[in-house]
Amino acid sequence: QVQLVESGGGLVQSGGSLRLSCAMSGIALSIYVVSWYRQAPGKQRELVAVITTDGNTNYADSVKGRITISRDNAKNTAYLQINSLTPEDTPVYYCNARFIERKYWGQGTQVTVSS
Repeated sequence: QVQLVESGGGLVQSGGSLRLSCAMSGIALSIYVVSWYRQAPGKQRELVAVITTDGNTNYADSVKGRITISRDNAKNTAYLQINSLTPEDTPVYYCNARFIERKYWGQGTQVTVSS
């Protein structure tokens, strides 16, 4: 059974930092492209960052310079470091693992930024 479990969300003050984790089981992370998305209430899910199997990264323009995606294949875990948090970074963050037609989602982790 494949599971993606996000963690690391919580309440943080504006300007602070968080490191989100996505621990995966039932799959070999090394062959999967990993993405982080976020979704605010009433809004569409937004792609935030992508990391390929060989470590290439891509970021949404809205978060460039503040967010770093990384992966540790040995630990089967992906990460999202978010710095200089603002209230606009408040949505639920989801990780996604994709290999050809296979796509898996985690349950999400809530980030709340207080101003």
